[in-house]
Amino acid sequence: MPHVIVKLYPGRTEEQKQQLADEITKAVMAAAGSAERSISVSIEDVPAEDWAEKVYRPDIMERPDILYKKPGYNPL
Repeated sequence: MPHVIVKLYPGRTEEQKQQLADEITKAVMAAAGSAERSISVSIEDVPAEDWAEKVYRPDIMERPDILYKKPGYNPL
């Protein structure tokens, strides 16, 4: 039952978000062998001014053990 959470800056349209969710679903199906019905995807808009404290610090910096793709930036 994979659940994927995507956090990104605001500005994408609903159509872009739906396309992203569709592509993530396809990738999870292919890579993890999950059935489409078992996959869920949520997308959360996070303002740029909140990114460091709401995303970078708690989800990236403080959880390196579960981070499989490291970013090439450091906003701190």
